Order: sequence, then C-alpha cells, then structure tokens
Amino acid sequence: MASKEKMLQELGQGFVQEYYNQFDNTNRMALGNLYSADAHLTWEGTVFQGREAIGAKLVGMPFSRIKHIITAQDVQPTVDDCVLIMVFGQLQIDDERPMVFHQVFMLKFQNGFWACSNDVFRLGIHNIPT
Repeated sequence: MASKEKMLQELGQGFVQEYYNQFDNTNRMALGNLYSADAHLTWEGTVFQGREAIGAKLVGMPFSRIKHIITAQDVQPTVDDCVLIMVFGQLQIDDERPMVFHQVFMLKFQNGFWACSNDVFRLGIHNIPT
C-alpha cells in the first residue's frame, strides 16, 4: 500500500476510534468539533447542517448511556483526496437490547485540519412488507 493510502487508512481508523470513544464516554457536544463548519449529518433520514446543529442533535438524544461495538469498518481514499469510511456495528442504549447500525463518514482536509464533512447514520431495522 502506498504511503499516502496507508496514512489515509490510519486517519480513518483513528477518526472512528475517537468518534465512538467521545460519543460513548464524554459530553457529546464535543463531537461537533470533529465536523466542518458546513457539514451535513443525515440521522435516520433527517438532515442537520452545520457544526452547531449537528452537535445539538447528538447532545439532545434521549438516553443516559450508549455503547457502540464496531464489527467492521472500511476506509477508502476518494479521487479528490477525501477519506470515505463505512462503519458496521451494534449499539446498546441504556438497558435495551443491542441494535445493528451503519454509519458513513466523509473526511475532508479543510483549513489545515481533517474534519467530517458528511455523516449518514441508520439503524439496521427494516419493516419489510410480507
């Protein structure tokens, strides 16, 4: 693997580790700092734009405890030197049963640092008509 690709792979893996560590163990408002000023988050189909709106969404979730268990993650460099990350795993909220989730992040180098410009989150729950 070329050194640039290896660096981007390590960047993506480090971002995932930091994101879920902060989400599970600290004040989630600090997660807003991982996003660019004009970032987009789509959470279960609802769009939030901008660091402040994203931070407010993440802080305002109605649970006391959460734990993410990462099953797999894929990291790819994009043609425009961004980093695309796909995360698969389970999350447990309070004392509920674990639920499957999928999350996609796009990291972009802006203003001298890497930030998340796009984030899409979905629970792995489907109501399939019979």
